Amino acid sequence: MSEQYKQAGVDIDAGAHAVALMKAAVQATYTPAVLAGVGSFGGVFALENLPAQPVLVASIDGVGTKVKLAAELGRWRSVGHDLVNHCVNDILVQNARPLFFLDYVATSKLDPTAAAEIVTGMAEACQAVGCALLGGETAEMPGVYAEGAFDVAGAIVGVASRDMLLPMPAAMTPGDAVIGLASSGPHTNGYSLIRKLVAGRDLTMRLADGQSLADALLAPHRCYLPQIEAIQQAGHLIKGMAHVTGGGLLDNVPRILPDTLAARIVVRSWQRPPVFEQLLAWGDLDVTEAHRVFNMGVGMALITPSDAAEPILDLLPDAVVIGRLVERKEGGAGVHLIL
Repeated sequence: MSEQYKQAGVDIDAGAHAVALMKAAVQATYTPAVLAGVGSFGGVFALENLPAQPVLVASIDGVGTKVKLAAELGRWRSVGHDLVNHCVNDILVQNARPLFFLDYVATSKLDPTAAAEIVTGMAEACQAVGCALLGGETAEMPGVYAEGAFDVAGAIVGVASRDMLLPMPAAMTPGDAVIGLASSGPHTNGYSLIRKLVAGRDLTMRLADGQSLADALLAPHRCYLPQIEAIQQAGHLIKGMAHVTGGGLLDNVPRILPDTLAARIVVRSWQRPPVFEQLLAWGDLDVTEAHRVFNMGVGMALITPSDAAEPILDLLPDAVVIGRLVERKEGGAGVHLIL
């Protein structure tokens, strides 16, 4: 039976081999709260040491077409970091801390070594934030995915205290600072356009900062949990956070603002990484459009009281004040981009 299944394009033994290769990395993420993991039909996680009025916060996402570029270059592990860090940031903006993560890896024909590399990357990223990689699925689907193609997705569950949930739009006022935290590159957005712009180009070429183009494009999505914890442990108030993903600053910052306020963001207040300058040059992109397609060097935007801005900048060397909140005219945009 398995030989017929193999002839149809699905290799059960390859799947078992992949699990064996990734097992140690996955188990390294386990905490005492993990009661059942690898080999179980469902992961079991004990809810212990919860905050007062605990609220579960969940999110699910993928890496988009960045996976195609990673596949072409055979760089699998960084994609695992991308996926976990993106999901951690998505629940972080609501002030949640990760509990556990579930992954899904799908491909046309399973390469056990590549699959194990991806999951090992996820495990490394989970370990860095104290999150258990509780379970996952590796699917071999010939005929659904093109030969050599693969995709990854993941779901995260975290916990927050109900009275500490963010954002706090009612607390936001004109004059509040908008602080940008630097991105590590394009993160996981805009890669359909990026792949078009770099098609046929030398990916080993050096950018102005000395990075190769390949390294700049495949730099893992930055996780902002350490920076946010440093700010909060120092006692500085964060009123809201926007993870700058698809839609850029223009679409993501308004998601956390009240209808009465807008963010006035000054583009020249931070230095764009060379990879974005190069992409803009190749694509002859309008700067405003570029700030919707890419993060343009700002991966997380924070809303803080104006008097907290300087102490936060002292605490985080790569943070910068990129704007202020202003009153919003009726029907006006949530972001005023000052070029």
